[in-house]
Amino acid sequence: MKRSLQASYRRCRRVASRASSNFYWTFHRLPAEKRRAMWALYAFSRHTDDLGDSELPAERRAEQLEHWQAELESALSGNVQHPWLPAVVDAVERFSMPVDCLRDLIRGVKMDLQPPEYETLEELTEYCRCVASSVGLACIHIWGFDDPAVREPAIRCGLAFQMTNILRDLSEDARRQRCYLPREDLRRFQVQPSDLRDGPLDERLAGLMRYEMERTEQLYRESYEVIRYLSADGRRIFAMMFATYLELLREIERRKGDVFRGRVRLPWRRKLSIAARYALPWPMGDNWPRGRNDIERTSRAGSQQS
Repeated sequence: MKRSLQASYRRCRRVASRASSNFYWTFHRLPAEKRRAMWALYAFSRHTDDLGDSELPAERRAEQLEHWQAELESALSGNVQHPWLPAVVDAVERFSMPVDCLRDLIRGVKMDLQPPEYETLEELTEYCRCVASSVGLACIHIWGFDDPAVREPAIRCGLAFQMTNILRDLSEDARRQRCYLPREDLRRFQVQPSDLRDGPLDERLAGLMRYEMERTEQLYRESYEVIRYLSADGRRIFAMMFATYLELLREIERRKGDVFRGRVRLPWRRKLSIAARYALPWPMGDNWPRGRNDIERTSRAGSQQS
């Protein structure tokens, strides 16, 4: 590997390690090439998110995202400027990663520059597909899969993860004048966006939260089959991510949807339990988890230990 490419991967690794994410340590269970590619994907995603989340005016952030996309396209054509992009381009080429995954992520972050106004579930789904499912699709190309049928459950898995984030951050977002839930859902339960700031969890909000949690639950049921198609070393990371996000939804459910009395967080012991479960060596072949109940047992075990 050329020295400049090695340096690019090292830079990406530093970005990923600084995040202090449980997922970063799971990367170490991957073979070296896949591990490096995950660093590159993480660095690309982190930088894209940071450009969208900065304190600059929306117009300036839009310009920076346009410049970032131009840098990506230039790098793909062989003219690499940004120090992280040699690693990103190498990962794209090495694992046949669809470049549209990266383009869609940038597009999704651009969508976030304005207050969200999603009238229907279909409109919200398009946003979630860009900011979450795009990264999931990139991941499965790095991890490896044996059937293109993995694509649809992978997309639904991204939707499940992003909907979990939306429900967790509902009150916090509302205080920033942001509401991601479809307006048709709010009208169904006679809820105004301003009601989402501080609650309380009255009958209307409780009904809305049950409705959204049940729909998100269904997305998890439909998406766990991703694991059937993944390579053995990819299953570990997927299972850990799935268990972590599912446990966040479980925490919201334990609160009966009351996300208005403090941020929803997983106790550190529960997160450590999930991380340890998937950081340890697993037997291969038929001993991999086969269904969502296997993941739920892990979540319940973590809850009992916390």
